[in-house]
Amino acid sequence: MIAGNMNILDLATLPKSLYEILSHPEFGLEKLQSLPDGKYQPEGAKWFCNVGDSQTSPAETRHTEFHEDYLDIQLILKGEEIINYSLTNAIGQSAVEKKPDLYILDKPVLTNGILLRAGDFVTFYPGEPHQALCMVKEPATVRKAVFKVPKEII
Repeated sequence: MIAGNMNILDLATLPKSLYEILSHPEFGLEKLQSLPDGKYQPEGAKWFCNVGDSQTSPAETRHTEFHEDYLDIQLILKGEEIINYSLTNAIGQSAVEKKPDLYILDKPVLTNGILLRAGDFVTFYPGEPHQALCMVKEPATVRKAVFKVPKEII
């Protein structure tokens, strides 16, 4: 897991491939904030980005997920959320695959949390369990860009 802010991207010490994605001219913070909901993928790129609004809710109502084939970069465009996570490998733990490469853990144990506001991002590598969209004080709308990066280009 790596966390950072788009306005000080150099401090995040991202691997070169992830730095290139977040510094891509078409995907700067202001550009992403102005995009309508949808899926975006530069021509020839193996990675893509989904932009849209979601509703935060109490952590106890949120599922915990992980991926095997893709890394997530979750970038807050507007609003705030808490993402709970654990620094463990969830691959092999009891989980249900809800759709391709989206595994929901049966009995997650999350030991950490991070508060994210506009411009903040966090990466979750394959196997890293995370529980997104947890409310800060009360349920609220958060606008996010979620990048899906195949593990072979990390």
